[in-house]
Amino acid sequence: MTEVETSIATAPDAGGDPAPVLRVRDLSVSFHGAERTVHAVDGVSYDLAPGEVLAVVGESGCGKSVTSMAVMGLLPPTARIGGSVTLDGQELVGAPEKRLRSLRGRRLSMIFQEPMTSLNPVLTVGRQITEVLRRHQGLSRSAAGERAVELLGIVGIPAPRKRVDEYPHQLSGGMRQRVMIAIAVACDPAVLIADEPTTALDVTVQAGILDVLRSLRDRLGTAIVLITHDLGVVADTADRVLVMYAGRPVEQASVDELFASPKHPYTRGLLGAVLRPGSRSAGGRTRLNEIPGLVPDLREQPAGCGFAPRCASADADCLTSRPPLRQVGDSHLIACYHPAGPAGADPSRPDASKGTVR
Repeated sequence: MTEVETSIATAPDAGGDPAPVLRVRDLSVSFHGAERTVHAVDGVSYDLAPGEVLAVVGESGCGKSVTSMAVMGLLPPTARIGGSVTLDGQELVGAPEKRLRSLRGRRLSMIFQEPMTSLNPVLTVGRQITEVLRRHQGLSRSAAGERAVELLGIVGIPAPRKRVDEYPHQLSGGMRQRVMIAIAVACDPAVLIADEPTTALDVTVQAGILDVLRSLRDRLGTAIVLITHDLGVVADTADRVLVMYAGRPVEQASVDELFASPKHPYTRGLLGAVLRPGSRSAGGRTRLNEIPGLVPDLREQPAGCGFAPRCASADADCLTSRPPLRQVGDSHLIACYHPAGPAGADPSRPDASKGTVR
């Protein structure tokens, strides 16, 4: 365990702050096949306090969803999981399936990325909501039915008593997403993982979904892990941000600090690729900034910084020595030897005198 990981592990109870409801420590996930092994997640650590919203961001394939599926205990048998995940002090990694089933849907829930494929097409939405209620709360069929109607109203579905008897294909994409939220929060979970909850939704529906999540957090004190590509959603919703690259955490900070002063070159690249109103090139056309190069092959994790081949500030040590995740502010963590770019090279890297890799 690194120095910063130790500080993360012991900090939450200091100063009277509430103890984290979810602790993730040095989580790693690899998938083993007959011919190759894919290292999907490597060394993810974070704490989640009650009522906190943690956004997890990064390119597709960086390990965001795999991390959350590992927390939920929903990965296939080919996955090898290391590290620790504790919910209310209970260890989830390696826990018996019976215990995980008793927690999933009750204390720990997930909104999956594709509601059309996650919902059962041959069951009414009401039946799918009542299944959770009867399984975890022991409600009668009639009581569960009434609660399902109430939940559909809470998540903003109009005419919930009518919609409860409809099938997923009869609902719009936004309504199906709201049904997924209703199922996920039916038992008032302590932790809700939302995997791309606003993907492929128009901005009006997206705003409604985010309002529902904020309302649930405020009303129930639910902690939320929000997985998204949309940095606008992050700025509007999250309290803290975890940036991942090629399966590894590279930066973690409060949302205000991350947007005001991003330290990692990858984080700055993500923020630089956001289209800003009024930005025009000399020819009158807008061109987004892009991060050059390709994501590394996860079958072989690099010995050094995974972002080094794409980074203009990288030197020889970046390619051979993995930068540790360390604290650079009160709550700002970064895994980089050049936290402020070329002009702010970190003197603590192994050898600051070595030349830049071209």
